Amino acid sequence: MRIVAGKYAGRKLTSPQDQRVRPTAEPVRDALMHLLRTELAGARVLDLFAGTGALGLEAISRGAAGADFVEFRPDSLHALKANVAALGLQKSTRIFKKDAIPFVEALDSGSYDIAFADPPYGTKMLDRVVASWQKVKFAKLLVAEHEKDHKLPRGADRRVFEDTAVTIYRT
Repeated sequence: MRIVAGKYAGRKLTSPQDQRVRPTAEPVRDALMHLLRTELAGARVLDLFAGTGALGLEAISRGAAGADFVEFRPDSLHALKANVAALGLQKSTRIFKKDAIPFVEALDSGSYDIAFADPPYGTKMLDRVVASWQKVKFAKLLVAEHEKDHKLPRGADRRVFEDTAVTIYRT
């Protein structure tokens, strides 16, 4: 896995040994970042269920000012920290070793410009993140990655990439 485009294009990312981690595929990340291209410049990004940090790191590579990553699994944290260090992004990132659900439930309105949520498929964790965002708009944009058959409240935009769907919510 690698950064697809931008300042760090082509840089390889470390992946955890944890089989539960399913990094966002490069074509999906590329298409998603293209959709968000006008909002990325200078954006403060939140990457929930960060895993390798691919979404947040791709956003920084394409112009985001920085990113906060939320992850609690040890193998994923190790890979995430290695990726941030390899790109020299320690000053523009923060890593929170926390569960994403209580993390978002504690956020204030407008805390971030863009929030990415890509929890394990087959769970209701994404539903809880979307519900929290609907109560308190903690980001101007919430980008939810999910199985294409996972039913979520209607967003401003929905794109399908084979078995993966991305729903974008806007304030």
